[in-house]
Amino acid sequence: MLVVEDDEDLRFAVVAALRGNGLAVDEAADLPAADEALFVNSYDCVVFDRMLPAGDSVDYVRRMRADGQTVPVLFLTARDTVADRVEGLATGGDDYLVKPFAVPELVARVRNLCRRITPVRPPVVRCGTLEIDTATRTVRRDDVLLTLTVKEFAVLEILANRPGEAVRRAELIERCWDEMTEPNSNVLEVLVSQLRRKLGDPPLIHTVRGIGYRLDSQP
Repeated sequence: MLVVEDDEDLRFAVVAALRGNGLAVDEAADLPAADEALFVNSYDCVVFDRMLPAGDSVDYVRRMRADGQTVPVLFLTARDTVADRVEGLATGGDDYLVKPFAVPELVARVRNLCRRITPVRPPVVRCGTLEIDTATRTVRRDDVLLTLTVKEFAVLEILANRPGEAVRRAELIERCWDEMTEPNSNVLEVLVSQLRRKLGDPPLIHTVRGIGYRLDSQP
């Protein structure tokens, strides 16, 4: 997802909160930077501050919708009148959250918007002896509760939703890390190694040479 906010401190706090809840987040400080990011990448959701150095983001979103862009949008703003909220929603916004806000509410609203373009998945995903509860974000193998990091859970969830399928390395990095991650770094390999160790034997995650990784219900 993308966060567009010119207040550096607020942007840092919002991005940190979203990343801390397992979301891969890119950030932009103004509309030109947001325009470039949206041209290069596909996002599940965009959070816009309304008043940015280059103008009101409502006007930008209106143009986005006219161009056929359907990415869900949440306006995050201090403009709190009914007229402001109606304008934001009427011009293409999907949600509107007024500053100051509670971080858990922001995270919940963003997750709700991201689900709009994500295929509905069962709350509990099972792959052999592995059980992943996406609602509580817990993982068990052979009924033993495992302790995973946010990134480990994110990678495992993607693999488990496509059992037996080779998921490309580039896709895992794009969906679980942000744009600052170097695609040729070994962050994914290190994480998969740690994840295999936590999942135990026999191993469930297999390397598909030249492509990425595959999760099988059987070793």
